Amino acid sequence: MASPAKIQPRRSILDRPILIAIPILIGLFLTRSPFFMSAPTVDLAAADGKPWADAPIKLVTTPQFETKKTDIFTTGATHMALLHNAILRGFNSVYQQAPHVRPGDRADFVGYALTWHKFVATHHDDEETVLFPKVAALLNDESVWEGTHKEHEAFLGGLAKLEKYLRSTEAKPSELFDGTELVKIMDGFKESFENHFHSEISTIAGLADHANAPKPGSQEETDASNTFRAWGKNTVTKAGTLDVVPFFLLNLDGTAEEGAWANWPPMPAPIRWGLVNIAGAWHGRWWRFSSCAGGRPRELYALK
Repeated sequence: MASPAKIQPRRSILDRPILIAIPILIGLFLTRSPFFMSAPTVDLAAADGKPWADAPIKLVTTPQFETKKTDIFTTGATHMALLHNAILRGFNSVYQQAPHVRPGDRADFVGYALTWHKFVATHHDDEETVLFPKVAALLNDESVWEGTHKEHEAFLGGLAKLEKYLRSTEAKPSELFDGTELVKIMDGFKESFENHFHSEISTIAGLADHANAPKPGSQEETDASNTFRAWGKNTVTKAGTLDVVPFFLLNLDGTAEEGAWANWPPMPAPIRWGLVNIAGAWHGRWWRFSSCAGGRPRELYALK
């Protein structure tokens, strides 16, 4: 007699992780994605002095826009300036909004401010360990970054103090966070921070006149260009796809300098959209405090 067929147990939905993950991801997107949180954009030319993220620290003018030069160091300095401006808008958006954050929003604001700190810290570390040594080797000159190293040291203490304060509020941010205290800490290193983030751009652009600068059209010039390009591509993404990358993209103003950098950094539009609105949904409520949306300035959330 043939053996009776074995009855297969019914599979629970819990046995199909993908069926659980899909609705969770959809719910995350619908409730937290920056796509659904865009504040009104701002026409800076018609803002009549309305506060925005271009103060108190002045943004950097890119060397290419200012000089129209296209050598590798001017280009490298320009891309660094665009990166620096995202960080400076981050500083300014934290500084301006901190005293006005409502108790119910403080946890999200602390997350936003800590992401800014992470952005700056990883940017600094990546320069010191990757970019600076490669450029010094290219020019056969270890002295080119002496002033820059000193500029870094001037604000690192204040940066550490900022992180320590923010971490101390994480347990009960609605009770412990004090925006006035945070601004006081930022005032302690604001001047040295501004000086460095402007000075470094001049330093890099000035390397075009270095005695060992690669000759136009040479293999050394190609190698130097690739060094800047690879570093710029990797430095933000490896810092954090779910936090630093959305922070960076949501503090880019594509209208600046007559829209010259509207498509910077170069990437397919669907990838950019996904990094902001899908990856960014993980910490979606943090990005209410960002200075831009869709590459355009927008009202600072806490100041509305």
